[in-house]
Amino acid sequence: MTSNRPIDASRRDFLNSAVGVGFALAVQPIAASAIITDGAGLSAGAVEIPTGPAIMPGYAAKPAAASGPLPVVLVVQEIFGVHEHIRDLCRRLAKAGYLAVAPELYFRQGDPSKVASISELVSGLVSKVPDSQVLADLDATLAWAGGNGGDAKRAAITGFCWGGRQVWLYAAHNPRIKAGVAWYGRLQGEPSANTPRQPLDIVAQLHAPVLGLYGGLDKGIPLESVDKMKAALRVAGKPSEIVVYPEADHGFNADYRPSYNAAAANDGWQRMLQWFKQHGA
Repeated sequence: MTSNRPIDASRRDFLNSAVGVGFALAVQPIAASAIITDGAGLSAGAVEIPTGPAIMPGYAAKPAAASGPLPVVLVVQEIFGVHEHIRDLCRRLAKAGYLAVAPELYFRQGDPSKVASISELVSGLVSKVPDSQVLADLDATLAWAGGNGGDAKRAAITGFCWGGRQVWLYAAHNPRIKAGVAWYGRLQGEPSANTPRQPLDIVAQLHAPVLGLYGGLDKGIPLESVDKMKAALRVAGKPSEIVVYPEADHGFNADYRPSYNAAAANDGWQRMLQWFKQHGA
């Protein structure tokens, strides 16, 4: 898949490198449960997404035989960037009939695929990424999708871990989004210059219904914060929903990691697809 202009071989090599061929170093070794979705029947690959004066690398996938504009899903990365797991999720969504696009949202700050430890990744790169930058880059990604085979009027967003938090924020930012699905995204925390608001702070501003998928064994996102979010959604009268899988830990959809819980992941995936269709995406 290409953007509006052709990408020559050297530029394509650069883009493929930028979105992380293979899995990020910080997640090695890869579990035997890792799922690899083939590209049969798909148009998939590196793309260029204009965002202000910069070109943001990304990965997109869609059905190759699509005859008209497709519903769009913005796929927001884990802290590890657009590595093979995120690319694979795009291909899975494409096989379900979507144009799925994952922008490399750290591209201004560095390459997460080359960082060897999670602690170094968080302190040296992720903490430097402002929410305002992410929201603007997601706006640019949606605009790109609308000009490259996608129907921006039928757009949804999903994200995982770091990206799960961004789903909540984006659903309060862009009224064009029809639905969001947040996989184990953090709900509360101390404000900072780069992260001034948390999902619990913006419940009243949600434009789109969000389905939150959480693990009951997740020590990083305690059930207390999940219960607070449920209560806040009820008070605000927002048509969002939260599902907790009692036996699942954080990262339960990450099939390449020991935290993978196949039952919860499969159920969550089907709920996500149903949620998108239910809300017009």
